[in-house]
Parts: sequence; structure tokens; C-alpha cells
Amino acid sequence: MIELLTETAIQEPQRIRGLEMPWNRVMGSTEAPARAARALGPWHPQEFMAECVETVPEAGGLMTFVFRRCDGAPLAFRAGQYVNVAFPVNGEDKEPVDRSYSLSSSPTEPWTFSISVKRDGGGLVSPWVHENVKPGTVLEMLGPVGAFHLPDADRRARYLLLAAGAGITPIMSMVRTIHSLPGHADVVVLYHGAEAGGFAFHQELAYIASVDSRVKVFYSLGDRSKPEGWEGLSGRLTAAMLDEVAPDANGRQVYACGPEGYLNTATELLKKVGVDDTSIYMEFFTGDRQTLLEYQAELAHAADIAEEIAEEIADSAEDYFESQPTAFGLYEPGYDAEGTLKAGGLPLETVDADAAGPEALDGGSDTEPETASPDASSFDTVGTGSLTLSFMRTGINVRIDPTEHILGAAQRAGVRIGANCKEGMCGSCKVVKLSGEVEMNHQGGIRAREIDAGKFLPCCSTARTDMVIDA
Repeated sequence: MIELLTETAIQEPQRIRGLEMPWNRVMGSTEAPARAARALGPWHPQEFMAECVETVPEAGGLMTFVFRRCDGAPLAFRAGQYVNVAFPVNGEDKEPVDRSYSLSSSPTEPWTFSISVKRDGGGLVSPWVHENVKPGTVLEMLGPVGAFHLPDADRRARYLLLAAGAGITPIMSMVRTIHSLPGHADVVVLYHGAEAGGFAFHQELAYIASVDSRVKVFYSLGDRSKPEGWEGLSGRLTAAMLDEVAPDANGRQVYACGPEGYLNTATELLKKVGVDDTSIYMEFFTGDRQTLLEYQAELAHAADIAEEIAEEIADSAEDYFESQPTAFGLYEPGYDAEGTLKAGGLPLETVDADAAGPEALDGGSDTEPETASPDASSFDTVGTGSLTLSFMRTGINVRIDPTEHILGAAQRAGVRIGANCKEGMCGSCKVVKLSGEVEMNHQGGIRAREIDAGKFLPCCSTARTDMVIDA
């Protein structure tokens, strides 16, 4: 008989350092595995038909709808992105109604994918979806879309994930993704809900937190009174609450999703606890006119790309999937401050199982060490041109012509900036401008609020003045 109740000491699992998405080693693979890995790659959005294969009721009035593509292909996306779905709300012979829903599943399981829809009793679409979408229902979709997603590789994967209500949907995709991958990560989830029994995915979150020491989950009941036996937090998001769940918040990348009011509050509070704007990523479930226009522009561009791809498929369907990455120049080696990330993938560096956590890897400090900014006048200068780009992390000045795109000049000089599409669409080359002016011609890979925070896409930007760049 097996003794289940005897307490035994269980060691922490041994892991490689950092977090890396499974498609990240494509270019470093030989042809055969690369071909298979490309099936997982987060390529351009496409229009496709998908069949519902399962519905799963969730707490909080949500229903998860599991789909598979009718063409048998996997859905390649990044954790946090969304799809736009055409629902025949008014009948099959009428114009469908489009709605966008975040993907709640993990891209590491791409053969099926799921969206989770909260029923709004006064809404047009969500009640119809709950009542009519069942296994066998086929819907037209566009995706993946969106710049709100986890990075492809992160040597120091430390995240604070904030969700309110249905905003847990893309956050759940991120948690599932991290849980499914090896690598050293440190994840804190703070989930606000309206009632104790209304936290969607709470059973799965509890399970993940119980078996994966990288993930900690906190719940708060917002401004509602606590029922008897409630062991979570209570009250709306405050700086004190952020400090309680993540005292090292200013050393983390923050992903937040929820209603506009919640996210506006979160923005102010994160600043108070020291989180820089450039470390904050937000997805609005509701928003003002400017926010809605941004999403409309994002979808319009995704539709254009999908149409181009459909034309390519029509011209050469047989060769399409094999030639797509090369034809579109989608995958280039990427870098961070410590070296190449994508060409060879993250180095297999084991982590001491006895270490207290990711903090120990960097000296055990909860906060980023403060260092004085280097003097750009002491940097070596390379290239020719009338303007100077000072890359502060790399420690180099690059002379550039005003008509030249910044990314190319930077990479030729050895500045480590990751890039995929090089069309201003995917956002993977996003960096922070510390001073100077650029002219940017992006195609949806960056949002207005990110531009306001000082970020820009060097792949589609030219310098208008001398610049100082955090890269």
C-alpha cells in the first residue's frame, strides 16, 4: 500500500536560466526540425475558419470556447494576443458582427486554441455566443493580432501580471505558457474580482501555484465586503497592495489587462512604486475613443497582411509554408544586453536548486542596482553621416544619414536589437528613446501610449536629430 500522507522533503526542480518560447531557435536548427518549429512560430495574421470542439463553463460568467483550424494548421500566436471573430448574430445570410477576444490558451499547445467570453446580459454578441456557439460551430477568424504579449526570450523573466475581471483571459494565456515551458521565471499574479465565487480559472491557477514554485497568485475582492472564510486580499488596487504582493515590482515587467478605469489606476500606482513606463504593457478591455481607434487600426492592418498572405497562398500554395519565413524575412537573430538570443537560443545554464529564487542569480537584491549613466562622449564612434546615435547600454556612437533606418545602422555597428518583421508591424525591435527625435512609419507594431512612454521601432524609423537610445 502506498503511503500518501507521510511528509517528505521535496527539492526544488532544477531549471535552465531564463524563459524562451519554443519557436525561438528556428534559425539555429537544421532544416528538418526548423520546418517543424516554424509551425509554432508567431507569423503574420491570417484569415481562417475554425471549428468549435469544446465549451468549458468558467466562474464569473465566462465560457471558454476551444477551437481548431478547419485547414488543420496550428494557430501560431504569442501569449497575450487576440483574434477577431465574425459572429453571424443576425443570421447566416446577414452581415456578421465582428468582436475581438483574447486567446486564453497557451501557444505551446497550438493545435487547438481557446477564447474565453464573459456574458454581458445587455450586450449584443456575448449572449449570442454563449447560447449558440457549440461543438461543431464553424466561425471565420482573423489573427493573431496585438502587441500585448510575452517576449520571445527573456534572460531575467520576472513578471507582475495584473488582471481585473475578464482581463484574466490574456494573463491566463501567459501563466499557462510559462508553466508549460522550462526555464527560471518569477511570476506574481494579482487578480481582482467582484465576488468570492467569481474568479475564473481559479482552480487551475491554484493548481499551477501549488506545483510550480515560479508562480504566485493573489486574489482581491475589490471594494466588496469579505465573506466569511475569505483568505485573499480585499480592496481596490493600491500602492500598498502592489508592495505587499510584489515588493520588487520596479524590477519586473508588468502586464496588466482589464477595464479602462482599473488600468488608469494601475498606471499611476505603478509609477508610485517605481515601475518605469517602459516596463508596463497594457491591454484595454474597454477604453476611450483613442484606444478604440488604435485597436481598429491594428485590426485593419492585420486584415491587409492576411489578404497579402492569402494571395501568396493562391499563387503558390504548395510552397507557401516552406518559403514563408525566408520570403518575408521574419526571423533574424535577436539580442539582449548579454548576447545573441535567437540564433542559438538561450545557453543551457543550469540553476542552483538551492537558490532562493531569481533574485539570487543577480546578487540577491530585490531592486535593480542604481548605476550612473555612462558618458556618451567617451564611446567609440563608427559609421558616417550627419547625425549621431548614442547607444547607452552598448556604449557606442553610430553616425547615420537622416534617410537611413536606425535598426540597420545599429545592428551593423554591433548594437543588440532583436527584430522580426522589419516592417514596423510585430514590435519586436521596440526600444526606448532617451532623447532626440525620430520619424517613425510603423504599421501597428507600437501603440500611442508606448510612443508617449518614449518607445519607438528602429526598423521603420529615421533620425531627425542626434539621439540617445537605451540599447
